[in-house]
Amino acid sequence: MIRVLVAHDTCLLRSALAALLGGEPDFEVTATGWHLLRDPGRFHSPHVCVVDADCPGWRRHTERARGGPSGGAGTAADGCALIVLTNSGKPGSLRRAYAADALGFVNKDRSADRLPTAIRQAAQGKRFVDESLAVEFLQAADMPLTPRELTVLSLSAEGASVTEIARSLHLCNGTVRNYLAAITRKTGARNRVDAIRISRFAGWV
Repeated sequence: MIRVLVAHDTCLLRSALAALLGGEPDFEVTATGWHLLRDPGRFHSPHVCVVDADCPGWRRHTERARGGPSGGAGTAADGCALIVLTNSGKPGSLRRAYAADALGFVNKDRSADRLPTAIRQAAQGKRFVDESLAVEFLQAADMPLTPRELTVLSLSAEGASVTEIARSLHLCNGTVRNYLAAITRKTGARNRVDAIRISRFAGWV
């Protein structure tokens, strides 16, 4: 049996995914919210963890993993293969998933039968990239921002002021402003708000 863990903040969506996967005869499925994922002893060594790239919990996790304000983190479920669900048109989401050592990249807009296939391949240590995401998977490396710039931009996108960002990251206000200026320049944006819009559309934040 392949032990599958579904992690999602939204109860209805994780229940739907668990129900879909639970119909597979070789899957043993558990579903949980992100706030419970790190609870020791709660899960029995899953082989594969399935996450949604648009889920706030996943975004917070990758923020921590790249050295954000909350400190370091391991994989979504330590010691197991990672499958990430995403949409086309968001190379930034693919880049974050790749940086998190994901083995599977599944397009949420395509047929549901791709997910079980991806899980079986990941459980064997094989990579699965939905063919509809192949070009964007290659483009994901073109994301222009550094991990620190992504952290600053993510905090700004959440409404944090320059002073609040500086306090969170133990920087001075001038350094944060320099980061924001670099972000605006690298994204080709008109201003900080436009940089947030561009980066959200690309799936970088």
